[in-house]
Amino acid sequence: MSYLKPCSRHPELKWAQRKDKVFITVLLPDAKDAKVNLEPDGIFTFSAKAGAENHPYELKLELFDKVNVEESKINIGVRNIFCILEKAEKEWWKKLLRGDGKPPHYVKVDWDKWVDEDEDTGGGMGDLDLGGMDFSKFGGMGMGMGDDMPEMPDDFEDSDDEEVTKPGESSAGEAEGAGKKEDEAGKKEGSH
Repeated sequence: MSYLKPCSRHPELKWAQRKDKVFITVLLPDAKDAKVNLEPDGIFTFSAKAGAENHPYELKLELFDKVNVEESKINIGVRNIFCILEKAEKEWWKKLLRGDGKPPHYVKVDWDKWVDEDEDTGGGMGDLDLGGMDFSKFGGMGMGMGDDMPEMPDDFEDSDDEEVTKPGESSAGEAEGAGKKEDEAGKKEGSH
């Protein structure tokens, strides 16, 4: 008989789907040692530690159908772990998990990403905003969708600095300031 270790907790999980993919978001802020595994037969496992006492969190889900591990992607962020799972068969699932009965209380629908089957235009991600997330592939260490997405600047903390210059140009602030000084000098000369 398999069971989870004592004191193991379940993080909240949200899901949504399109005809060809399933979106899974594990909501666990400040997760440490996050490990996610996906098997072709649809077994999704997650483990991490979080909180001041490093409580262990674990999940093992038997997804409704098979998935394409090689094409599935993951982003481990500060607030959550976001997975885009490619379905092996491009068809709508009746639910996220195999078996009868209600899903566990920690599995919820992600209404922010949800699209009804008749509204799915087959355009991939649709209008889903991924906010510049950088994705890794489950099946390898190569980068996924993040390659085409804008990256966060290295100095993100200093975001009030809006002056961006190209090599060989003076910054907008310097040029504007120089122009103001010339205008002020011209006004003074003209007023004498």
